[in-house]
Amino acid sequence: MDATARRKSTIIYWASGIVSICGIIFEVLFGALGSYILGDGVKQYTLTISLFLTGMGVGASLSERVNRHLITRFVMVEYAVALIGGFASLTMFGVTAYSAGGADAFYLYMVTFLVGGLTGIELPILIRKANELGVELNKSTARVLFSDYAGGLIGGLLFVFLLRPQMGMVQSAFVVGCINLGVAFTVLYLFRKEINHPKKLAAVGMIIGAGLIWGVFFGEAAAYSFEKNLYKDPIIHTEESAYQRIVLTKEQGDTRMYLDGALQFSSSDEHRYHELLVHLPMSHAPEPKDILILGGGDGLAVRELLKYESIHSITLVDLDPRVTELANTNYHLLKLNKGSLQNEKVTVVHKDAYEYIEQTDDWYDVIISDLPDPNNESLNKLYTKEFYSLLRNHLTEDGAMMVQSTSPVFATSVYWTITETIAATGLKVENFHVDIPSFGNWGFVLASREPIEKERLEVTVETDFLTTEMIPSLTFFGKDEDSIIDKNGSRVQWKPNTLIEPHLIELYEQAWKDY
Repeated sequence: MDATARRKSTIIYWASGIVSICGIIFEVLFGALGSYILGDGVKQYTLTISLFLTGMGVGASLSERVNRHLITRFVMVEYAVALIGGFASLTMFGVTAYSAGGADAFYLYMVTFLVGGLTGIELPILIRKANELGVELNKSTARVLFSDYAGGLIGGLLFVFLLRPQMGMVQSAFVVGCINLGVAFTVLYLFRKEINHPKKLAAVGMIIGAGLIWGVFFGEAAAYSFEKNLYKDPIIHTEESAYQRIVLTKEQGDTRMYLDGALQFSSSDEHRYHELLVHLPMSHAPEPKDILILGGGDGLAVRELLKYESIHSITLVDLDPRVTELANTNYHLLKLNKGSLQNEKVTVVHKDAYEYIEQTDDWYDVIISDLPDPNNESLNKLYTKEFYSLLRNHLTEDGAMMVQSTSPVFATSVYWTITETIAATGLKVENFHVDIPSFGNWGFVLASREPIEKERLEVTVETDFLTTEMIPSLTFFGKDEDSIIDKNGSRVQWKPNTLIEPHLIELYEQAWKDY
């Protein structure tokens, strides 16, 4: 092999590594898009990875027909990957904003399969070209595949630690599309003598490049205009953290926070939710001093806790530092939480709740679980018997635990399964629910080692909604929200949710699919 052929073969190996990096980034990017827009991250990542790999298989099969003009075909495939993949995030937001009936899911899966198919065509072409240059087939295959697999690791790391947290899903897609286009231009230039009409092919690439560069600088703004249609009220803040998309909206004094599209609170009625969440366990536990809150990074639950002078310490554990930073800096959130997270009694820990409770040696008089609903595997573990057992083991002898437990109306089976799961740890439980206009009827589970006497619970601090007299009435459930009665007239026996049998996720999906 002469020096020129050796140089060209080296370029082919580098190209295979770079396109692999781009391919894996697009693969996980599509999973992240599906998780944010369609929900259930595990399901979306599973489907997108499966479709992408299936597409690669189909593409590899189709590549058998590509035996001539290998470089031209490779450049054209790279153009297609750059164009389709680069615009994928932006167009996904557009389809979601202006369509209905599952069109967004169909579009995402179609794009995933198509980009996977194009990626599957690329590598066999590069292997054949390396073979043409004089590299033995077994060596060309091994070297191209090594570059491909090594590039896959690099791509995954880049997406997790750089692209998504720094650029978000829209700009990241355009940047990766530009890299694909750069590979195409490099190969086009080095192999220009083997290509018919290289200038025309380059001109097509320049047009695609202009679109991608526009997207890098202005795509986020365009996606923002689409995203506004996904929310009822005008968006006043949006950002992509390392863990989720955070959106704040405001209309006529009503401030709302959304995480990955799910409503977290509305300022018009959040007091109803947080007063039940906080004041019932505080009433049950005698002289509570040390409090643990899991979730609640907006600071609203802490605001309610700080009404008690007896409290010595409040530990708030929230995974996403951007949520707590926003709660400490955003004018609208500060107005709501009254700067609660800045209080000297409050310690904020940015860690997974399960990991924290496994590692801490501290005991708490009151534990409040203000975590998102169990709509994926990572959240499901925070609604298992194992997790509640850990919480019980860090609860003082006469302490109390309160768990937000979704809606007993919209997700009856989920609510009562959570209750049964907590009770399976040996704790005594009492059920409460309240109407929250922005959420609907919402449920809570109060737990303690001692029997809970609802008639003895009382409100001892200033509130906007909750009173001592109304507390017993919050324990009564209507027929359509109580434990389901089977056809034989017997009350359904709910199975506790566990790490080994995480059936709560399926119950949750079934319950909320029509809402």
